[in-house]
Amino acid sequence: MKVKVLVVGCGAIGGVSGGYLASAGVPVWVLTTNPAIARAVREEGLRVRGDAGRVRARPSGVLEAPSQAPGPFDFVLLATQPPQVEQAAAEVEHLVASGGRVVCFQNGLCEERLARRFGRERVVGAVVGWGASMREPGVYVKTSSGGFSLGRLDGGPDATLFELGRLLEAVGPVSITDNLSGVRWSKLALNCAVSTLGTIAGQRLGRLMGRRFARRLGLEIVTEVVSVAKAEGVALERVAGTLDLEWLALSELERQVRGSPSLAAKHALILAVTARFRRLRSSMLAALERGRPPAVDFLNGEVVARAEKHGLPVPINAAARDLVWQIARGQQQPSLSTLRALYERTR
Repeated sequence: MKVKVLVVGCGAIGGVSGGYLASAGVPVWVLTTNPAIARAVREEGLRVRGDAGRVRARPSGVLEAPSQAPGPFDFVLLATQPPQVEQAAAEVEHLVASGGRVVCFQNGLCEERLARRFGRERVVGAVVGWGASMREPGVYVKTSSGGFSLGRLDGGPDATLFELGRLLEAVGPVSITDNLSGVRWSKLALNCAVSTLGTIAGQRLGRLMGRRFARRLGLEIVTEVVSVAKAEGVALERVAGTLDLEWLALSELERQVRGSPSLAAKHALILAVTARFRRLRSSMLAALERGRPPAVDFLNGEVVARAEKHGLPVPINAAARDLVWQIARGQQQPSLSTLRALYERTR
């Protein structure tokens, strides 16, 4: 008997995942509260273009409310933005099979929030290593290659985790980790820099990281996150198996100078690593444009809250968080000049 999958959220990540899963013959239902997306997917299917090819696939069902769902489901993939994840989880809790798993696609540390509802043993973290955008309702582009890193809060892998991994291979390559916290915190450090600075600047990653001052802000944000992760007892994992964030973090000397051979090497590495993600556009910026609250409290705000517990200063993360909220309230406009002003203000 085939497993049943429910994808909650049909934005970029949910749409791409649902499309490739459906194309692979997986019985997958998609749940979206956006009437335009629901109508487009019912009429035309999920239309996806990416490194796994171009597909047009019809899911087993398109739902606009949990009450329409033919549960139970073996895997519930939560692909909402972080601010909506806990409410979405509460609404579909009754649809998770007794031996089923709830899977977090969100950036941040959402697994810990959901474990309070479902128990640590039923929550899986799926760290997304690729970018995507929704060009119009039901039309998606996977903007960079990559797959998933899967792990559990309560320890190593089990048969259910490997089964999920086999399913998600339809979307991209899957690795299994026994250090989910280390993978999550490493991704958190990058998201705090890339997603937040991209939101403030209103730019895609390629143009953003072409500015030296933006790279410097990114390095400072990562440095603060690394220090908080260490205080939390987290052993950071290399990003994509290669990028060592502890090496990338600024030393005390590098924080005080404008240039040095080691700083030049770190700037060069940022340019090299971000080149393949140059088309990436912040999902938080897209959420703001749709009138939704930003996820910054789940990124930089999470770092600030945990830093306070340890008495650690994280002024760049705090200033970036506050500026995103000013943009959300209409007090600032996203632009490179807004980001430049943040840089000047935090020197």
